[in-house]
Amino acid sequence: MVDVEGTALSADDIDVLSHPLVGSVLLYTRNYRNPKQISELSQAIRALRTPHLLIATDHEGGRVQRFREGFTALPAARLIGRRFDEDRQEGLRCAHSVGWLLATELRAVGVDFSFAPCVDLDYGLSEVIGDRAFHRDADAVAALAAACLAGMREAGMAAVAKHFPGHGAVRADSHVALPIDRRALADMEPDLKPYRLLIENQLPGVMAAHVEYPAVDTLPASLSRRWLGEVLRGSLGFHGCVFADDLSMAGVAGSGDVLARARLALAAGCDVLPILNDRPAVYSVLASFRPEVALPASQARLVRMRARGAAPSDLAGDPRWHAAVRSVEDLSAAPPLVLTEGQA
Repeated sequence: MVDVEGTALSADDIDVLSHPLVGSVLLYTRNYRNPKQISELSQAIRALRTPHLLIATDHEGGRVQRFREGFTALPAARLIGRRFDEDRQEGLRCAHSVGWLLATELRAVGVDFSFAPCVDLDYGLSEVIGDRAFHRDADAVAALAAACLAGMREAGMAAVAKHFPGHGAVRADSHVALPIDRRALADMEPDLKPYRLLIENQLPGVMAAHVEYPAVDTLPASLSRRWLGEVLRGSLGFHGCVFADDLSMAGVAGSGDVLARARLALAAGCDVLPILNDRPAVYSVLASFRPEVALPASQARLVRMRARGAAPSDLAGDPRWHAAVRSVEDLSAAPPLVLTEGQA
């Protein structure tokens, strides 16, 4: 998985995207001006290859929403969790609506999938997670994430749960440092609980965290056969697509250069290796691997990440879209939950 430079494809972008080992593209805010422009960029990317390259973005809501002008402002997951505390059924309905709306608006501009939902638990420690988490309680996170997944699926989009096995219990941000979580595997059962429920509901994708859990393995989870092979695919029975987090991030810098990280991630069981915002690193990896490294099993899993059904063509004329927008706007406008004395 690679990125592109701007709001239209450059000659260098086309060169990279034409390489047989590149299978997907991640779009950023810098790639976006308005819905018409991003639709044209998506069409240009799709036209390069048959079958077309997968197109993805990070679109959760709150702080993490790459496209804003012309898109509904989605609420942070924490707001959905607060609504869940007030009224369980209403919280689940909101999570479903957000998932459907997120997917519908992205599909309308040619995006196949988003790296959502975030299923980390809110331990009150991680600033990079923070309000991106639905809740502190594992059962609440599992239920809300499952509702979001169902909404996305109804809109024809595959969900990607992140950051496996859990980023919420560490302070460090893996974009700039390697977080270390010293808990034993048995103590991480709450973090794994949302994945258990989502996997039972045919979760298509998982993103692995650049977090080290030394009681389990000396390698970060994204590069760990123990985590991805034994725990995720073995104990949890996951059969979908595994994405490493961005291999250009500082969280895995201690595992060698980008080529070493890519080899470790492949050996650990990752199907997709995102190498982003570092075009020389992309060229280095592409030059070092043969096309045969793309295993048939990984390619089959990637098929599940493609958008399903016809893309929406007239959101303004869709009553369901209007209802979902109203639901999200009502949630975002609601006063914050205030705990009274004696509550915790």
